[in-house]
Amino acid sequence: MSLMTEPRPFVHVPVLLERVVELFAPVPAGTIVDTTLGGAGHATALLDARADLRVLGIDRDPNALAVAQARLSPYGDRAEAHHARSDQLAAVVAAAGAASQPITGVLMDLGVSSPQFDQADRGFSYRHDAPLDMRMDPTSGRSAHDIVNEAPAEEIARILRDFADERFAQRIARAVVAARPVSTTTELAAVVVSAIPAPARRTGGHPAKRTFQALRIAVNEELSVLGPALDAAIEVLAPGGRLVVIAYHSGEDRIVKQRLRLADDGGCTCPPGLPCACGASPTARLLKRGGWVPTAEEIASNPRASSARLRAVEKLP
Repeated sequence: MSLMTEPRPFVHVPVLLERVVELFAPVPAGTIVDTTLGGAGHATALLDARADLRVLGIDRDPNALAVAQARLSPYGDRAEAHHARSDQLAAVVAAAGAASQPITGVLMDLGVSSPQFDQADRGFSYRHDAPLDMRMDPTSGRSAHDIVNEAPAEEIARILRDFADERFAQRIARAVVAARPVSTTTELAAVVVSAIPAPARRTGGHPAKRTFQALRIAVNEELSVLGPALDAAIEVLAPGGRLVVIAYHSGEDRIVKQRLRLADDGGCTCPPGLPCACGASPTARLLKRGGWVPTAEEIASNPRASSARLRAVEKLP
């Protein structure tokens, strides 16, 4: 796929890079599908580590995709990139003809990349004054501006509760509706700050942090896309292939944990310690219970890695 977009600077430090390369080291030769390609940091490391692997990259951000294509160009036909969402991976695999090769790995590095936060005009951060947007794919879907200025207070409160565990969700939602129109990130942040009681504003970081997280997740349908994407990833894997997922907040990680456990036990309802008699059929095995987290050294050099948790499964025959 060729994008006409002129890529803007996209500098992103891939999280848990050595662990990702290590986990894919034993997989059979074939294609790794990177469903969150970003700046291709993980993808290029995998291509460098294994000459018998190809990478099929997917990303919904046109700017990230343009940067990734440039970084992957030296690898020739060992790498290609497509503009799509992670839950569309099966369709991308089919359209790219990658099904003719075994899919021996799927990588999902969830959440928002550093460049998306740092590019002020994307509207992801309360630290920059910018139009409210927050779309990973700015070419489609409703923006944060649409939700903030059009959604009823009940919907805004639900978003804040469900996606950020915001205890002042009702107060913030009422304040947002009363302040309409709200056009910029700094305007929204000020509304949130004014809605939260003063004692609560003194702890836990910026008072608007949870509101911005919740709106971003809602705008990009991150949690509703994740479950189907995980199921599709396990489905396309060849035996011995691995799914590696990096999550950054409890909502993501909860879904990842549930889906991977279901693949590991097949939904078995039998008492622990007894042979399965319910007919459950596992499709994968967990590579580690509890998953992996970054080392102290990695967190020191890349503070945004601090909340990361990696989980992985291997497809059974």
